[in-house]
Amino acid sequence: MTGQSEKTAKTTYQVKNIKMGEKTVVGRVVGRNKTVIPEDEFYKLACLHCSWKDLSDFYSVPEGTLRDNFRDLYIKGTQTTKQKLRQKMFETAMNGDRVMMIWLSKQWLSMSDNGIQGGDDDSMLPWTTKEQDEE
Repeated sequence: MTGQSEKTAKTTYQVKNIKMGEKTVVGRVVGRNKTVIPEDEFYKLACLHCSWKDLSDFYSVPEGTLRDNFRDLYIKGTQTTKQKLRQKMFETAMNGDRVMMIWLSKQWLSMSDNGIQGGDDDSMLPWTTKEQDEE
């Protein structure tokens, strides 16, 4: 029985009866090949911060064509994800996560560990000696 299970484990599964179908896709028509790209699908990929190269490879459309036709959805998708991430970070900090509180205070409130804030006045304080004080 062991030999038989090893044989089945080594063989890869292959589909024998491939079923084909047809569907109608609604979206923006772009490029010379008139590729139809659904807006909601593109938006979801943009929310995942897919690069223009990834999107170009996925849809088989040049990057420039995608940038020209989908810049609005790409910006909206990436900004939506950034907003959700900031909201979740803030909620985590407000629920008592000390590490997140410290990190956010450094980033958003310009606080630091050493108490010195970098400003325009980075010059040294004047140096005095006892001899100068006695005169």
